[in-house]
Amino acid sequence: MGLQIERVPTLQDNYTYVIACDETGEAAIIDAPEFDPVVARVDSMGVRVTHVLSTHHHWDHSGANPELAKHFDAPVFGHVSDSDRIPAFSNGLEEGDTLQVGRQEARILFIPAHTRAHIAYVFDDAQATFCGDTLFAAGCGRLFEGTPEMMFVALHEKLGALPDTTRVFCGHEYTESNLVFAAHVEPDNLVIQEKLTNVREIRAKAAAEWRDATPEEMTVPSTLGEERQTNPFLRATDAADLGRIRALKDSF
Repeated sequence: MGLQIERVPTLQDNYTYVIACDETGEAAIIDAPEFDPVVARVDSMGVRVTHVLSTHHHWDHSGANPELAKHFDAPVFGHVSDSDRIPAFSNGLEEGDTLQVGRQEARILFIPAHTRAHIAYVFDDAQATFCGDTLFAAGCGRLFEGTPEMMFVALHEKLGALPDTTRVFCGHEYTESNLVFAAHVEPDNLVIQEKLTNVREIRAKAAAEWRDATPEEMTVPSTLGEERQTNPFLRATDAADLGRIRALKDSF
């Protein structure tokens, strides 16, 4: 028994997640910009939504919060400092807080950099972290509201402290393009080259419309262990090095 995790393709390349406790049937929705595909997935799972969770305020991670909160009569959670930016915000979270989805517990990591109030939901027993746009497979988010120093802390001291077996459920299907850049940064890294080949094979099967994507077409989740070998931002030596790599990615 544990945590059921459903990946729901939304918009053009977003991942929304519906997670449910196998024991109680209680569920949470994470980072939803669209109402209909999420409700359809919840209905197909036969679960009861008790939480609507946002990792950060960007519309493509929170736009459907008001409709979902009303439809399921569920509170909306996000970082306490984002109360004025997350739609339908009702419950504030801070570093070290925990919340229960049925009998599954998540702890909160405060990981600002992409935005000033970004958080991750870490389910230790399920070996899963939902990290929005901070850590991607083979990449990291743009520094819209933070600094390289903040991103280095988020990736190396917060998310990077999780075990290698932790599954990384990020906010977008960016893996192929991120690995192309990673191979450019580390041309002699054979692990990156091998993963890029595998990811290209997966994405070659992709449906014309992302909303129609099946699990066989998805490259998420990865694991922290994979990221340590293939992600140039987790492999950065310090904040200055990360900032240099992020600047290269921004213009790549």
